[in-house]
Formats: sequence, C-alpha cells, structure tokens
Amino acid sequence: MAGFKRSSARRSVTGLDIEPGGIRAVEVSVMPNGPVVVERAAEAPLAPGVIRDGEVFDPPALTAALKQLFAEHKLDKRVRLGVANQRVVVRTLLLPPISDAKQLATAVRFQAADEIPMPLDQAVLDHASLGIVDTEEGPRMRVLIVAARRDMVEKLLAAVREAGLKPEGIDLSAFAMIRSLASRHEAPVLHLAVGGTVNLAVSRGGECLFTRVLAGGFEAMAIDVAERTQVPVDEARAALSRVGVSQPKAAEPAEIVPDGELDLAMLATAPREPEPSAADAVEAAAGRAVDDALRRIAGEVRTTLDFHLRSDEPVEHVLLTGPGAAVPGFADALAAQLGLTVELAGVPVPDGLEPTRYAVAAGLAVEEMAA
Repeated sequence: MAGFKRSSARRSVTGLDIEPGGIRAVEVSVMPNGPVVVERAAEAPLAPGVIRDGEVFDPPALTAALKQLFAEHKLDKRVRLGVANQRVVVRTLLLPPISDAKQLATAVRFQAADEIPMPLDQAVLDHASLGIVDTEEGPRMRVLIVAARRDMVEKLLAAVREAGLKPEGIDLSAFAMIRSLASRHEAPVLHLAVGGTVNLAVSRGGECLFTRVLAGGFEAMAIDVAERTQVPVDEARAALSRVGVSQPKAAEPAEIVPDGELDLAMLATAPREPEPSAADAVEAAAGRAVDDALRRIAGEVRTTLDFHLRSDEPVEHVLLTGPGAAVPGFADALAAQLGLTVELAGVPVPDGLEPTRYAVAAGLAVEEMAA
C-alpha cells in the first residue's frame, strides 16, 4: 500500500497518532448524526529523537513501542496513520470540471508538477474534489492535493508493519483533527493541536481551507526544560502539565525606614530567601518554556492567518486541542495574545481520560463522519 490510500468502506479502524514524544491509539464508534466517540484509548511515551519534526528517525524504537502498546491493550491491528510535518505540501487547484476519475487524476498530476516543490517521482500524491465554484473564467473544480516525500512515508509504514500492524491508509493529521471536531461554523475556524508538534488548520463548514505545521510543540518545551535542569524528559513533561503559564507575582510593599534609622545589625540578622530547590528550578524552567512557546505559537498563528485569509473572512474562533491544550492557563493566555475566542476542543472519551488528547487519533479512526 502506498501513501494516502482511501478505503471504500466507512468501517472504523484503530486511529494511530504518532508524534514526537508519544503514541496515541484509539478505537471509536460513530453514531448517525452524532460525534465520533472514543471507546478505547491507549498511549505510550517515546524517547526524544525517535520522532523528530513529525518524521521517523529511529524505526526500531518506534516498532518496539508499537509492539508493546498493541500487545498490552489488545487493540485492532488494522490502523490508519496520521502524518504532520513541514515536508507535507497541501495545495488547492482550480481545474476545468472533469467527471472521469482517471482524467482528473492525470490533470491533477500534470498541474501538481508546477505546484509541488519536490520531484513527483519522489512524492506520494493524493487529491480530493471540493466541488464546483464560479470564477471569472467560468465554472471550475476545486481540487485539494496533498504530497509527501515518499521516503518519509515508506519509513513510517515499514516501522508500523514491522510491529505486526496492518496500515489501511495514511491521512493528514490536520484532516483528522477537523473531522473529529466537526465544526460547522459558516465563518473560518482555526483548529490548533498543540502536541509533539503544533498542527494548524483552518476550515469552513468542515472543509479544510489550508493547513500548516509549526515547530516547537509540547515535546520541544519538555526537551528544553530537561536540558536546562538536567532531569529526565518524563519529569519535564509532567512539570509542564503541572505548572502551566506563569502568573506574575504582585510586588510586596517595601518597608519604609525613616532617615537615620537604618539598623545594620538588623540587616545582618534578617532572614534570607532560601536557595531554590531542584524541584523549584524545574518548575521555573517549565514556566519559562511555556511562556516562550506561547509567544512563539501566537506570533506564528497571527502571521499565518494574515497571509492566508482574506480580510473579509477573518477567523474569530479557535478550537484548541492536543496534549498541550491541558497545560494550565494556556487557552486563556493564547486567547489574550490572539484577541480571539479560544475553546478547548476534544472528543467524548471514557471516564478518567483527557478529551483533548485524542482528537487527532479519533479522527484517524474514521475516514469520514456519518451524515
């Protein structure tokens, strides 16, 4: 099986979200006219460097983690994978209306040669029709094309197959996120998954308008904290989830001492601030990492929206998901930085699980939502 293959059936498979720092796998159910519901979920951490910027750099380690996860939780080995990295290219083409599937595929491939910044013989290419629109040149078919480096896709598939799993398709993680969160706003809506990477997508009525992967997600924050404080990455990840966005402390009023009454002996015996403990240092580093990431993400989002969206179609609503969404204070601080409404968005999950952690995996488990 090569690349972004679409199965003809609507059956559910295990959605497998693999990103820097962790794996999430879910089995779901979809009720008619209802949301995707996570029935079972499992996840496992990955060591730093196994996945970098959304690509596999240590296939044996990924294979071992997948084998253990699926053996422990007895998950369905039919899986659909997500990809999210900066080497995946998404473009929208305007073509003359073409009803024949083979002719459309030929036209897309011909046009893609001018749109995709990679040799087509080194790419996995897929496309989907988005319907007919009226233009100054007459009716045109909007076609979404997705291209990824073949070597990147094949390396991921090889590691998954070596774990005994059966890939039934690959999809963009951004498409899966839009699918599971199922926003039907008429105005453009920003979907933002803060996880091992930062996955950004703008949709209208469930249709993806554009998508982009930003650097510096939750895993990058954790590695930064671990390197600054010399603690294991697992401990740094926990600190990020516990500390969250730093809150400015109110300054304590200074004691006013009348002129000529400064007592040097009193200064010498005054209690000194205790030296910060190792735990305090980790928490301080975690707060700084979250603050830095927040400013960077907000800046990248603003730049992206300004570049891609028309001024008469502004984004006013943000759906925030992913492991980073649960970082204390992150949603409120992001809303303040962007000047937009930010809503924590997840999927229904069993008790005890965090809904925002599984939106991408849940969307991968179903190819399309029931009508």
